[in-house]
Amino acid sequence: MAELQEVQITEEKPLLPGQTPEVAKEAELADRILLDQGQTHSVETPYGSITFTVYGTPKPKRPAILTYHDVGLNYKSCFQPLFQFADMQEIIQNFVRVHVDAPGMEEGAPVFPLGYQYPSLDQLADMIPCILQYLNFSTIIGVGVGAGAYVLSRYALTHPDTVEGLVLINIDPNAKGWMDWAAHKLTGLTSSIPEMILGHLFSQEELSGNSELIQKYRNIITHAPNLENIELYWNSYNNRRDLNFERGSDITLKCPVMLVVGDQAPHEDAVVECNSKLDPTQTSFLKMADSGGQPQLTQPGKLTEAFKYFLQGMGYMASSCMTRLSRSRTASLTSAASLDGNRSRSRTLSQSSESGPLPSGPPGHTMEVSC
Repeated sequence: MAELQEVQITEEKPLLPGQTPEVAKEAELADRILLDQGQTHSVETPYGSITFTVYGTPKPKRPAILTYHDVGLNYKSCFQPLFQFADMQEIIQNFVRVHVDAPGMEEGAPVFPLGYQYPSLDQLADMIPCILQYLNFSTIIGVGVGAGAYVLSRYALTHPDTVEGLVLINIDPNAKGWMDWAAHKLTGLTSSIPEMILGHLFSQEELSGNSELIQKYRNIITHAPNLENIELYWNSYNNRRDLNFERGSDITLKCPVMLVVGDQAPHEDAVVECNSKLDPTQTSFLKMADSGGQPQLTQPGKLTEAFKYFLQGMGYMASSCMTRLSRSRTASLTSAASLDGNRSRSRTLSQSSESGPLPSGPPGHTMEVSC
């Protein structure tokens, strides 16, 4: 019987001609290391080529985590502090990750030729099915920031069956109005493209403080070798269409959604408005204190904790242990009831994190968590 079992194993995973078991094991280890370091791919789409990097191996019956970055950044500068955070490792061990770089934003990307027509944000969303088809992935959990949050939302509207959940940071679902256009044009007369993008990414308080983080990202954007490409992405973002979210209508996100914004972020009002337009039974709103305009950079621990609870609410990682953050602090929760689409008076709760995970909002309620 032992010999029969050995034959079955050999037939299931045959060695290459002349390959010893030791060599096969080394090759498997090398493949694993390569996956941990990430594999970068490019795929052609109807709107041009797009580059993405895959980490980990697909898990049976689990979606991929797919990220999309904001203007002025690429997947590394936008998400690396979050996904390299210690407590995030438990999450990424359970999901394969796909980090998408918008066209021309990947490291080493050549500058597009003069007159190149950059894809609209709607067209960027239409590129995502090509990525999933290439990887043979059926569903995703999207994590997007700013322009990337808009792209993933647009994709979820047109392909709802392939999106299991969305984490949307700094989303502005509205097209620019005439007043916004006037202000944008006036700012463009007195500010450079890098400064305008920095004003999109960070609050005025952060920019005035000129912290080490601000200096780092100002240097990244100002001296970017693909600054012309970044400007094209920036223009596409400013020409976005209205997503037309409306609570109770067919034009809405049908998956669980976590909206995230910093308490000093330039997009706070837009995210609050977006929250009022989505299904309150499917949406949680996380307003993060002391996080500025980029919570995934400045508060990766708090965002990791919230993301873990979000995944648990979707039925994944039910046996996950609490993060160090949740064991060491008390969460302050605010639950806001919604009546006929309008926000009613809110009640404030205090709950010890040691008593368990953050509670899910009851039907008709949206959880607002101030960390």
